[in-house]
Amino acid sequence: MSEQQPLPEFLLAFPGPLRDQLVSAVLSGAKTSTTGLLADYEHAGDPLPYVGERSRVIDSAGETVAVIEVTDVRVLPLAEVDLQHAIDEGEGDESVAGWRANHEKFWHSPEMLEAVGDPAFEVTDETLVIATRFRLVERVASPGKS
Repeated sequence: MSEQQPLPEFLLAFPGPLRDQLVSAVLSGAKTSTTGLLADYEHAGDPLPYVGERSRVIDSAGETVAVIEVTDVRVLPLAEVDLQHAIDEGEGDESVAGWRANHEKFWHSPEMLEAVGDPAFEVTDETLVIATRFRLVERVASPGKS
């Protein structure tokens, strides 16, 4: 019998306050969707998520705090993201316009521009995004925490 491969990491934002907020939303059940830039996946050479894929949610300290399972994946132009997806991101947005403004701020940040490998990258209505839905499968207790 061979050893199982470890689950891939599920990273939300970059380590710091935003990641901590997003991880908390996953753990509370408020966050059941996320949106990434296709350009980021392509630049990193990462495969797209797929239905049934399980991943380890990683906190800012680099610890696994949960396991999620992907339930839906859509590749679509940014202009086609709907209100339900925006609400299910669990970040408190009550409109697609508010959700988009918050996400564009992140996507135009220096860290994200470096991640996509293009300092002039700009998000438009036609920008392809990966809209991923997931469910929380398991919370993982960190060593030394109770």
